[in-house]
Formats: sequence, structure tokens, C-alpha cells
Amino acid sequence: MSPLGRAAAVAALIVVVAGPARGDEAFVTNQNGDEVGVLDLATGKTVARIPVSGKPAGVTLTRDGSRAYVTSPEGKALTVIDAAARKVVDRIPLEGGPLGVAVHPTGRPVYVADWYAAHILVVDPETRAITARIDVGKSPSGLAVTPDGALLLSADRDSDELSVIDTATNQRVARVPVGERPFGVTVDAKGERAYVANVASNDVSVVDIAASKVVATVKVGERPYVIALAGDRAFVTDQYANRLSVFDVRTLASVGEVDVGEYPEGAQASSDGKRVYVANWFGNTLSVVDAETLKVIEEFETGDGPRSFGLFIRATP
Repeated sequence: MSPLGRAAAVAALIVVVAGPARGDEAFVTNQNGDEVGVLDLATGKTVARIPVSGKPAGVTLTRDGSRAYVTSPEGKALTVIDAAARKVVDRIPLEGGPLGVAVHPTGRPVYVADWYAAHILVVDPETRAITARIDVGKSPSGLAVTPDGALLLSADRDSDELSVIDTATNQRVARVPVGERPFGVTVDAKGERAYVANVASNDVSVVDIAASKVVATVKVGERPYVIALAGDRAFVTDQYANRLSVFDVRTLASVGEVDVGEYPEGAQASSDGKRVYVANWFGNTLSVVDAETLKVIEEFETGDGPRSFGLFIRATP
């Protein structure tokens, strides 16, 4: 099938259920429902349900918000979504167990962590080709790219380390020992520090990216998976505790805890940093947290099994 024919075929899968969104949108990977739900965060309403087979989990958006990329671990595929039109425009076959996903600030390539192997797939979304495989540690999970696009970071769960990769050469340039079973990794806005959630040691490793070393370890709640950054605060999803642990990134001191829904995983701040959105995998909700008061101000219903592992908030015009 030609690229045009393929795009037309997959575009027909979109199901729009409401009018245009206002303000930020959330692209929520509903794993059990085999779909991506698009939520208008101004109203809490689902404005589109986009079928994505293969138990979608990982998600990221291009810097300009034009494309969303979604991984399907069981479908061995990367789905490409036109974010403004809320429709699938391509589905790129992959290999292994694609999980974490990140995209270069320029919009290409897309990096996909192969959970079943010890490498990162480098994917050109235009040619649909895997252009490189980057050797990293065992079971790479969360991925993050520095704001300047120079470095890719991979949380290698079964190696208890963070891989630092030069994106110009696609070579690993550093291995940073972190806590036990690292899963999510988040880079700050300046590209100076990375925060790694260690699910087995119940802590967060704070990494100086330039020095490629851990400079601090912050104890958090039980089974931390992902870190969202809002202002000077880090919000950590503690899956087994059904809450967020919040600490000050300057002092590393705890500033509180926030009870959210059941089994929280994905978390990201709003474009203005005033709210933090938390996908509750078992609760089928998206918790909305005031980043200043640490209060849950709303709970939005989602589809079945929301994970949103990655960057899932899109700022709309």
C-alpha cells in the first residue's frame, strides 16, 4: 500500500466525540482499552478516542505539538498521531517490546526503548525506518532528551543505571549507577539535572548530567515510577501508595504528599506549571493537582487503564 493509502486507511479509525478543545490537552494511553483518549483539560471532557491496538503505553509529543508518538509493547509498533486533527496517520512496525519513547526537539528522529532488549531503536518517522540501534543497559524503560537535543537519557531498569547517549553519534558516552530498578527519567528545563525514579529502592536519583554522576538521593514513597517537574518542585508518582511525594528541587527537602487515584503512573505539569496531571492506571482517572497548594482540585474520567508513560500534555493555540 502507498504511504498515502496507508495514511487514509488508518485515519479512518478516529472517533471524534466532541468539539474542539480549549487550552491544554492530555493524550492519555488507555492500555486496557487499546486507545488514546484526548482530554480537554479546561473542561475535563474526552474530545476524541483514537483506537491504537497492542496495549499502548508510552507517549510523547513533538515540541510544536503537531505529532504524538505512541508505543504498543504487545503490538510491536509505533503509532503516529496528527495531534491537531486527532487522527492516526501512520503505524510503524518495530521489534521486541517498545515501551518508553522520546522525540528529538527538531521533530526527528524518534527514540524507542526496547524493553526486551538492551538497546534503543532510532526511528525516522518520515521514512519509517529503524536507522540505528543504540546499545544500553538491560530493559530500558523511560527516555528523555535534553532541551538542546544533544543527549538522550535511558533508565535501564535491570541494570540499575542511567545511560547517557550522544545523539549526534548514537553512542553511549556514560553509564551512571542509580538506585534499584530505575523506570522513569525526567530532565529539567535547563538540561542540567535528571531525576530518575527507582521503583525497588523507593527513591529518586538526582543526576548532574554534565558530570554524569548522582549528586543526591531523595527518599520517596512506595514504588515510584515517574517524576513531573513544576516550578521548583518535583512530583513523584508512588504507585503502591496511591499518592505523590513532593520535594523541593533546590533543597531536596520534602514539601508534602498528595493522595491521588489508584496506581498512579504518568505525570506531567501543565504548560504554565500551575497544575500537575496524574494518570491513575487502575483508577481510570486523571487527577488534577494544584502545584502550589498540593490539593487535588479535580478528577477526570479516562478510558480503561490510563498509563501515559512519557510526555502527554499538549499546549493548544
